[in-house]
Amino acid sequence: MNQTLKMVTFSLMAAGILSCKSPENKEGAQGSSDSTAVAGANSNSDLNPANFEATIDGKKTGLYTLKNNNGMRVAITNYGGRIVGLWVPDKSGKPTDVVIGLNSVEGYEKATEAYLGATIGRYGNRIGHARFKLDGTEYTLAANNGPNSLHGGKKGFQYLVLDAVQPNDSTVELSYTSPDMEEGFPGELKVKVTYSVTSDNAIKMDYSAQTSKNTVVNLTNHAYFNLNGEGSGDILKHTAQIYADKYTPVDSTLIPTGKLEPVAGTPFDFTKPEAIGTRIGADNIQLKYGKGYDHNFVLNGTKGAYGLTHAATFTGDQSGVVMDIYTQEPGLQFYSGNFNEGKNTLKSGAKDIHRGAFCAETQHFPDSPNQPAFPSVVLKPGATYHTVSYYKFSVKQ
Repeated sequence: MNQTLKMVTFSLMAAGILSCKSPENKEGAQGSSDSTAVAGANSNSDLNPANFEATIDGKKTGLYTLKNNNGMRVAITNYGGRIVGLWVPDKSGKPTDVVIGLNSVEGYEKATEAYLGATIGRYGNRIGHARFKLDGTEYTLAANNGPNSLHGGKKGFQYLVLDAVQPNDSTVELSYTSPDMEEGFPGELKVKVTYSVTSDNAIKMDYSAQTSKNTVVNLTNHAYFNLNGEGSGDILKHTAQIYADKYTPVDSTLIPTGKLEPVAGTPFDFTKPEAIGTRIGADNIQLKYGKGYDHNFVLNGTKGAYGLTHAATFTGDQSGVVMDIYTQEPGLQFYSGNFNEGKNTLKSGAKDIHRGAFCAETQHFPDSPNQPAFPSVVLKPGATYHTVSYYKFSVKQ
């Protein structure tokens, strides 16, 4: 990591963002969620816990607060397993909300952007022609993105109420059992996702799953980041460094061609820090297909913290907030918020403007079930799908 980066320690009391502890959920992982979890008082957010208390499909939703002693705080709802907000100190020590989100469950239900902050499953990203073959059987999925299946189908995890347990004030455990053939995927899939805030200002995302039949799995989180703060404008002057020498080019429907192409000499070369907006308007067919960046980068195995691969480094040009991503996954989907149109009002009162936030989703490659040369996403009975990613925050000196 660049020597000019350093972690900022910041007192919760001095920052005025001390949160009430969310009550521990005494239910089991498959029990009802505890909707009494609260976000707590915070002058930097208008979040009202009552706005996240609802009953959907017979299950209760709530708001859960995670925090550490260094000024980092995360608000999560079990409706869709969504990160609602994420506050870290900026270069002046000011708490800055770097994840865009909405201020109620109802807002998420009605939003034109389905994936804001959501846990994504069963399969993150696209599957071509909404079908795949496994063990000689063809499975048909919902075509919810042109001819393709996207992010688990019409009712992926983003629209489900996950069972929630909060064992301590820095961790929430979300679980869900997806029935056999839900959204067309074979096998009963038992999923557990644990979000936790670490002492060094990272959010750890720990995913695991078991299946009753051979199936395909690709779990991720779809947080939208603006490191200058929600509502601060577009992200085109953010700098990005992605530790990938290749990417997977796509066709006009954003399905990979199966090739791994070098980023060198293209607008996809982020091997050195580059402003996101510098080449986003280049005369490049891939950028035209995606209406900007919406592509999977093939990580090159750069060694990083936690014994994981260093996937990327993003820096807010105004705030100085730096986000380093470390993962076990082979790919990173970088999406520059090309389809946001300002139709949703965020919790700050601002709109989700075009390119007002970006996504950086750790993942296996899109359409892997139909691409035998890509790393496998097949999960078999008796095996456990397990993958961990960290999003670590610091400031630029």
